[in-house]
Amino acid sequence: MTEQTLVNLATQAGERLKQHGLLLVTAESCTGGWLGQAITTVAGSSAWYERGFITYSNRAKCEMLGVSHTTVEECGAVSEEVAQEMAFGALKMSHAQVSVSITGIAGPDGGSEAKPVGTICFAWALKEGLAKHKTHFFNGDRDAIRRQSVVTALHGVLDLLDEMPPLVA
Repeated sequence: MTEQTLVNLATQAGERLKQHGLLLVTAESCTGGWLGQAITTVAGSSAWYERGFITYSNRAKCEMLGVSHTTVEECGAVSEEVAQEMAFGALKMSHAQVSVSITGIAGPDGGSEAKPVGTICFAWALKEGLAKHKTHFFNGDRDAIRRQSVVTALHGVLDLLDEMPPLVA
């Protein structure tokens, strides 16, 4: 996957968001802003990208996005539950109607038997409450895992928009 792949996916997401008149917000942990960087590479992305949160630490997830300390303690920062709270928190703390969140273990260290390096949890949400979440297990080095995470996040935005009711002309 090349940088151009990321830009192409971001461009597609932007076109679809504009068609629906929606704004996107991102909440990133292990990708450290790479998703936001891919999005803002697209000229004119300010028409559909509202803002991004880089919440690398657990404290940042809780303070900036309202993730529950209990959820972090009980499920771990790398969990679909935390990803969902990140996605809904990003919507609450922004003017966007669509969100995507990413939290995971990009490596090379930090993995466990239960959550090995390459475990990445995602959530996508709409202001109206429709949400999706999933966990992927990626292979490769840190860069490859993070790149695959950005691609998956953008595909998820496109999939979420596909599930929205059609616009009334």
